[in-house]
Amino acid sequence: MSTEDQAWPEPRANSLLVGQEMAEATFLAACRSGKLPHAWLIAGPPGIGKASFAYRIARYALNGSIEGPAQDAGPSLFGDALPASEDEGLGVDPDSIVFRQVAAGSHPDLLSVERGINERTKKERSEIVVEDARRVAGFLHKTASGSGWRVVVIDSVDEMNRNAANAILKILEEPPANALLLLVSHSPGRLLPTIRSRCRLLRLSPLGEADMDRLLAHYLPEETGENRLLLTRLSEGSIGGALALHAAGGMALYRDLVGLLAGLPDLEARKLHAFAGRFERAGNEDAFQTAMSLLADWIARLARAKGLGQLPQPILAEEEPALRRLASLHSLDRWLELWEKVRHLTARTDAINLDRKQVVIGAFLALQGTG
Repeated sequence: MSTEDQAWPEPRANSLLVGQEMAEATFLAACRSGKLPHAWLIAGPPGIGKASFAYRIARYALNGSIEGPAQDAGPSLFGDALPASEDEGLGVDPDSIVFRQVAAGSHPDLLSVERGINERTKKERSEIVVEDARRVAGFLHKTASGSGWRVVVIDSVDEMNRNAANAILKILEEPPANALLLLVSHSPGRLLPTIRSRCRLLRLSPLGEADMDRLLAHYLPEETGENRLLLTRLSEGSIGGALALHAAGGMALYRDLVGLLAGLPDLEARKLHAFAGRFERAGNEDAFQTAMSLLADWIARLARAKGLGQLPQPILAEEEPALRRLASLHSLDRWLELWEKVRHLTARTDAINLDRKQVVIGAFLALQGTG
């Protein structure tokens, strides 16, 4: 689905963020303490609103709402009122000039660092390179034009290569005054320890069912409560994951997967071939990736529960009998092997042009114990 067709806004334009009140309160407390850290590592699972939260902070700073030496006593250069009241949290009026400029990527005091375009191939790079990171130093040494703050959002720092990471580290070691660096990370443990140690860690949590239902009802008003609950449980509290799953037809795929899994250790060959056959056609690559991801997640849930001596919580009511039966079908080590095999097959399919239909069939035969 293209960006233009999305029913939900990009993080820089998102005014609806719920379920992260504790993180917001932590940042506001730091603002009011007069000792605001210059760099924040905003961490948590993918799709829970980390980038949206980073831009929420950016708008708050650029709106002149942070007290301190950077703030002027009067209105900002852009004519916005200063500052927001404490009761409003980090929210900035979506109709304000600051909000619109951040959404459009045109605010002069905000720099967004993401994976750039390779000039030779004209395709998006797979990582953030040193040229992207070097722009930060030049930007931060410019004179701010509005609130006095200059803000950098890096989304995500996990995608920086080593040279880019070292360039950012130099800035973190000697940050200029009134600079705010917001580093989005899905896996902070993989970052350089020296980067982590120079940032204030702010962990965001997966969303609860009530918050997920509120957001899904807003973004997908045509869906029933039952479907919203299914998306919530499949995405494990990730609104981004739930919306992507919906766009990929994930609910129907999961129901079909459960129908096949419920028959194990027996497999109905006709149903399996019909299910796998839908992925061999050109243009169904995303559906294949979604189905294999759902299958890997299903195996992971079962393996985690088995390791704890429990039964996994069924996502659909019809799963429960199958889960009870399948939990004893393989040992924990074998379930872990199967999880790794499904992930490996999925990653290798496009890389070496494997037959997607045969990959799906092979995965189910492995689950059955004959593959």
